[in-house]
Amino acid sequence: MPPPERPQDRGCALVTGGQRGIGAAVAARLAADGWPVATLARSGGDVQADVRDPGAVRAAFAQVKERFGPVLVLVNNAGVRDDGLALRMSDEAWSAVLDTNLTGAFHCTRQALSSMLSARWGRIVNVSSIVAERGNPGQANYAAAKAGLLGLTRTIAREMARKDITCNAVTPGVIDTEMTAEGVAEALVAAVPAGRVGRPEEVAAAIAFLCSPEAAYVNGATLAVDGALGA
Repeated sequence: MPPPERPQDRGCALVTGGQRGIGAAVAARLAADGWPVATLARSGGDVQADVRDPGAVRAAFAQVKERFGPVLVLVNNAGVRDDGLALRMSDEAWSAVLDTNLTGAFHCTRQALSSMLSARWGRIVNVSSIVAERGNPGQANYAAAKAGLLGLTRTIAREMARKDITCNAVTPGVIDTEMTAEGVAEALVAAVPAGRVGRPEEVAAAIAFLCSPEAAYVNGATLAVDGALGA
């Protein structure tokens, strides 16, 4: 008797911003779980696209399908920061962060949903942040984008729940990546009840669970990976 078909046998996982930090750890973990994994980045990924550009995203998804198969797991991890107090934040800084971190996730989600609907199975995980729920001075644009991801997560979850497509979010706290090393970690680490920064692999483990068949009834949820910082 042949073994039962796995979702991994029908499609691939796509990780945006998958070249470093949390994204690279997620890509490695999903590959270890048996997924064919593609990474998307503005440069250096398996496919290149600026997630702010819907046409470029559409073309990138076509390339992924041709090379790896239809996207059945999507991890929206691509993100940028451009910090500054709201009073002095430029329009360009606001737009660049919102367009990449939130609108980019929408563009990718919209493309992924068509292949997931065809397969009647899919997993979407949005990488938000603890600042979505507690804010952080100097990060009005980043916090707004990450909070918007939580609203997007819950809406997609409700729209797709009957199709065996789930959409969840993780809210990492202070994680040891290049992005948090740029001044954020020093200000927050002393307040982390766990007494340390987190590792990208710890975030990846949470995301891998949300991408698994076992997480079929976890939908529209926000999973904190923050050492109790948000508790």
